[in-house]
Amino acid sequence: VQLVESGGGSVESGGSLTLSCVATGFTGDFSHYPMYWFRQTPGKERELVADIRSSSVGNSRTDYADSVKGRFTISRDDAKRTVYLQMNDLKPEDTAMYYCRSLQFWGQGTHVTVSA
Repeated sequence: VQLVESGGGSVESGGSLTLSCVATGFTGDFSHYPMYWFRQTPGKERELVADIRSSSVGNSRTDYADSVKGRFTISRDDAKRTVYLQMNDLKPEDTAMYYCRSLQFWGQGTHVTVSA
């Protein structure tokens, strides 16, 4: 199993970025796997930013950290085995390394820097 993130970069406050996470090596129906975005800054623990999972009625259920609600959107394209994190109205405090996770697997991370 491999998770590869991309899309990080440097933006000014108020800007937007979209992160992508491509998953390979998963068996079976990818839509059944919950997917997570975490972030981490030096000296701090990794923080769960958003997650997405299948619901019992066939659509996806999403949850967000309070700090990003209304600004970030997690989505997935199961045919492409890709999970996205659309980040709008970015703030300097969003600066972090962003990681994709599923089950016990983590990606290598992609860095986001937001300047004031």
